[in-house]
Amino acid sequence: MSENRVERLLGTVGAAGKSFLTYIGGMGYLFKESLWYFMVLILRLEGRRRGGSRAVFAQMVRVGVRSIPIVTLVLFFVGMIIALQMAYVLRGFGAPQAVPAVVGVSMLRELGPLLTAIVLTGFAGASIAAEIGTMVVSEEILALESEALNPVQFLVMPRVLATAFMLLCLTIFANLIGILGGYVASAMILDMAANFYYAKTVDFLKMQDLVTGLIKSVVFGLLIALIACQEGLRVKGGAEGVGRATTLAVVYGIVALISTDLFFSWLFWKVL
Repeated sequence: MSENRVERLLGTVGAAGKSFLTYIGGMGYLFKESLWYFMVLILRLEGRRRGGSRAVFAQMVRVGVRSIPIVTLVLFFVGMIIALQMAYVLRGFGAPQAVPAVVGVSMLRELGPLLTAIVLTGFAGASIAAEIGTMVVSEEILALESEALNPVQFLVMPRVLATAFMLLCLTIFANLIGILGGYVASAMILDMAANFYYAKTVDFLKMQDLVTGLIKSVVFGLLIALIACQEGLRVKGGAEGVGRATTLAVVYGIVALISTDLFFSWLFWKVL
């Protein structure tokens, strides 16, 4: 009896591992093909087709520009929250003037790229999965393939490129908004002057703080788009399958973002 349980347990673990590796392999394939068609676009071999620059710019507007209001709202409030919480803690140590440094470092290294990516996962990742999944259900993907057109070129590559680039831009914007929120909270509670807050922020921050956050943002953007496209292309079962894919795109995306952020935090800590 115990041997049967062990066999079932090993079978379950093996099946889960095989499924995970298959999923990662599918994402790797999408990334490889997207990179190839991106090089095709750069070399202008097929730049005027539907998978060209116009499709990329359209996705940039959809993914990045339209998410600016929600990113602004979330990061401004988060910056205020960090300043409020750290003002209470640092006041106990007699160092409330360190609030600008704490807000700046936490935004540039961690919260700016991570929270922006999480917002974009719910805003854009779900939309990408639902859109591609609907195209699978309505057999539009099959129609592309029947015309000898690669769906990765026309659907996946523009979304992957647009999401990675726009998340990079949004992260820079989110960093500034978060620092601004920290200043507003510091001015309200600590009566901190704007020039003092600015000076402390600039004096403490280093270029590596910005660079590490921007590296994270590019990888986060790739993960969001690849997971969303992967889930969209795997849709089965009609409208129910589209809803399931949308949910999984958000859930898997957030889990991937946090685990990847943990890896990068460890890596940068060891290297820098």
